[in-house]
Amino acid sequence: MKNNYWAKLYRNTISIFLPVSKKRRGSCNRCGACCKLPNVCPFLRYDENNKARCTIYPIRFIACRKYPRSNKEFLTKDTCGFWFEES
Repeated sequence: MKNNYWAKLYRNTISIFLPVSKKRRGSCNRCGACCKLPNVCPFLRYDENNKARCTIYPIRFIACRKYPRSNKEFLTKDTCGFWFEES
C-alpha cells in the first residue's frame, strides 16, 4: 500500500508539468470530488447550497488548476462538470 501511495504521488507531481488535453470540455460544477483525491483537501469548504469552494482559490495548486488534465487521469467522471471529446 505504501508503494502505491508513493507511486501515485510521484505520477501526480510529474503530471503537473504536462499540458491539459485540447479535448477537455466543460467547466467546474463545484462538486468537490476532485478535492478529495487522494485525501480531503484542508482548503475545501461547502456553502449553504452544499457546493464546494476552495478557500485559497486564487492561489490554488497547479494540480488543482489542471484537473482533469487528461481522460486517462480523470477519476471523477460521475460527478465532474468536465468531459473529454471522443477521438
